Amino acid sequence: MSTATAESRTSHYYLDQYGRAWIRQTAQGAAVLGIVLIAFWYVGILDFGVLADGIPAILTLGGEAMPPDFTNAWDWIRPLVDTLAMSVAGTAMAVILSFPLAFLAARNTAPHPAVFHLARTLLNALRSVPELIMGIIFVAAVGFGALPGVLALGLHSVGMVGKFFAESIEHMDEAPVEAARAAGATPLQVLFHAVLPQVLPQFADVSIYRWEYNFRASTVMGMVGAGGIGFELMGSLRIMQYQEVSAILLVILAMVTLVDGMSGYLRKKFK
Repeated sequence: MSTATAESRTSHYYLDQYGRAWIRQTAQGAAVLGIVLIAFWYVGILDFGVLADGIPAILTLGGEAMPPDFTNAWDWIRPLVDTLAMSVAGTAMAVILSFPLAFLAARNTAPHPAVFHLARTLLNALRSVPELIMGIIFVAAVGFGALPGVLALGLHSVGMVGKFFAESIEHMDEAPVEAARAAGATPLQVLFHAVLPQVLPQFADVSIYRWEYNFRASTVMGMVGAGGIGFELMGSLRIMQYQEVSAILLVILAMVTLVDGMSGYLRKKFK
């Protein structure tokens, strides 16, 4: 067989493989697009008549909310502090609980498969219950205030933070771990010198992102009686003080922007 013939066959082989891959990816993309369109139709997003009928109501509501009323702005300082404290305490609680759970829920560090599956099940259970439902349960259990909000945010966050922590551990480089074990290091020494240096930056990144989320979620906690600025927002909505509602929303937007800036600064520090 000549060199030219071999090269031709090789070229046809790769072109054929590329064509099949392109057809497969196109079919997969079309299937995903079809599922999305079916979901849009099912929930009514494609019902443009209903959407058009709702525009006048939205414009009317927006007109009633203008201009924002900041008359009671000084009364919102304490609820804002409560909201910020809830987000910080809830995130810290989640990180503290997630740290040991993550090593039990990672395949390469779990002491036994049964422990791995039990830890994963616990994380799934905590993640499956929305923080709003947890907030209602804890308000009924411990009363109104910031405490039920912190408990709800913290326990719900464990499910997500622990999952991300465990995945970071599973994707770490095993070479430093094997080198430490070969040098005779104890399991605790392997953890501190081979595992933690690799995963701590990812742990910090996940924790900061979760703090951003928890600050926004803590405003919702206030709507079920868990204190914070969300409680003030719900009170204004109930008495239809839409100008005050728009003012509170602007304050929340300013705080979210501030928290986002702080988290970006902290992420740079941990890199």
